Amino acid sequence: MLGAGRVIAIDRFPERLEMAHVHGGAETINYAETDVREELREKTGGRGPDACIDAVGMEAHAFGVMGAYDKFKQTLKLESDRPTALREAIMSCRNGGTVSIPGVYGGLIDKLPMGALMNRSLTIRTGQTHVQRYLRPLLERIEKGEIDPSFVITHRMPLDDAPKAFAMFDAKDDNCIKVVLRP
Repeated sequence: MLGAGRVIAIDRFPERLEMAHVHGGAETINYAETDVREELREKTGGRGPDACIDAVGMEAHAFGVMGAYDKFKQTLKLESDRPTALREAIMSCRNGGTVSIPGVYGGLIDKLPMGALMNRSLTIRTGQTHVQRYLRPLLERIEKGEIDPSFVITHRMPLDDAPKAFAMFDAKDDNCIKVVLRP
């Protein structure tokens, strides 16, 4: 919508990857099945993406040693967040690129590659989404039919079923991505 020539979505849930591809036109990478950095380099001719967005934040999941490391540190209360997606964005972005972080972080993180961030001249942009700034222009685009975000809604339920809806969303049951609750 804002002119990106190419979008690559990274996730591990097939239903979300399909949604990104079908409705957003994104190329997709399932991080549970491949080395993301290597695949991004391959897809970008060895450079890495011009911009990387960590939209996950502190609840990122990881496999292998770093995933176990972050969980261990959280258990001991030595780290509050799991910065897997942020580390990967920093290490994957091309030299001179931009890493944007709308994903929420709440406290302490460990093993952040500050040397790579500095020596590769990456620009960091952070902050929770400024709803007041973007709500009106996005609603206007929806009203004009320029965008239709309804494809994200996978379930509609009565408000009284909110606890059930959250449990379903949290467990990723029934391919639940977004629930709209009706009063």
